[in-house]
Amino acid sequence: MMSSIVIDQHAEEVAFLAILRDYAVRAPHYDLVHLATLDNRIEAHLDGLHIAGLPGLEVLLQQLTPTAQGEVFAATVLAFETGHVVAMATLAGHMRAHVDSERYMAAALGWLEWLRVEPWLDRLLASPEPLFRRLGLAACGMHRHDPGPALLAGLSDADPSVLARAARTAGELRRRDLLPAIRAHRQHEDAATRFWANWATTQMGDQQALEPLRSFAEQPGEFQYRALCVLLAWQEREPSIAWIRQWVQDPRDRRIGIQALGLLGDPVCVPWLIQQMSDLPFARVAGEAFSLITGADLALLDLELQALPDFDAGPNDNPEDPNVAMDPDENLPWPDPQAIEKWWQANGGQFQVGTRYMLGLAHSEHSFQQALVHGQQRQRIAAACGLARYRPNEVLFPTSAPAWRQKRWLAAVNATSNTNGTKPPS
Repeated sequence: MMSSIVIDQHAEEVAFLAILRDYAVRAPHYDLVHLATLDNRIEAHLDGLHIAGLPGLEVLLQQLTPTAQGEVFAATVLAFETGHVVAMATLAGHMRAHVDSERYMAAALGWLEWLRVEPWLDRLLASPEPLFRRLGLAACGMHRHDPGPALLAGLSDADPSVLARAARTAGELRRRDLLPAIRAHRQHEDAATRFWANWATTQMGDQQALEPLRSFAEQPGEFQYRALCVLLAWQEREPSIAWIRQWVQDPRDRRIGIQALGLLGDPVCVPWLIQQMSDLPFARVAGEAFSLITGADLALLDLELQALPDFDAGPNDNPEDPNVAMDPDENLPWPDPQAIEKWWQANGGQFQVGTRYMLGLAHSEHSFQQALVHGQQRQRIAAACGLARYRPNEVLFPTSAPAWRQKRWLAAVNATSNTNGTKPPS
């Protein structure tokens, strides 16, 4: 019998790692290999709790405090894998009282194998409570499983949060037959519903959704980077350049403008990006944009600064300092502008102005596939949006799925790839 100390250690570690994973799937320094390592660690601790049996699940349920996050993830996984109805009811009660932990239950449903989720799906989708309808739609979206008529029902739900989740799932599944139903929410008063409706239809080739999506790309917040990735995957080069040019003039918008240039991928902007590497607030994100275009690994090619600058963009110990935002570039390398300038002089001739690149390869179905294999998570999110243009009838690649599932999907994508290069639809 496993000791209580060991059970507590497994519970503590898996809860921490679940929170770490929530960050890692959007992080600039995690690639698929790193994500697989993290997922294996999570699975090892879940296995330990499985071996412990009921005491392992009970420990997690006892830790469902108002601030529980990773504990919700782990308890949900164990409850569904064992079919423990009482534990599921306890989790449901916790979710009703603490909706902020919903993302961790949703993540658990995405982590589980589909056969563990499917028996409960109809109950979730038909629930009288919006919370559980959202979770059912989220599970379908993360597994890229079509819920059938429930998706159309979700797109006419009275609750805006269910509408938003239904629109997102429809976009992930590329349900073109639902375009009219999704478009109906293009100007919805709820920001999340409005965003996901335009996000979804843009990825189905709806050019009219580009304009409302720009408003999200121009505003700081949870939707900004997602909007940028989709917008710059589907918007043509010339209007994109004109749009970005307005941003980079204002220091308040320059960081997101730099990110946009990286996503655009045109080497015409590389000299300007190198200049920004001497400006400390923008140096690291400019280095990231440079790498996204050229594929140059700053650490591997010794293009990092050897002496780190004295710069603190995040919160400090001063309680009177109003700056409490975390440094968004904390895990990016500090580029060495002089070394990068020399590298560009030696290698820039390989890049053609007017051609868009990702990780050193001209935009194509193959280049986006390679980015999904080798890129960092922020790069992979953009690559999934790019690949969607070349595969208009396939679901959006799930860059947040468990690594082992992503590898299966990548094998399937590569197996059906057109080696001659498929042109995106106009």
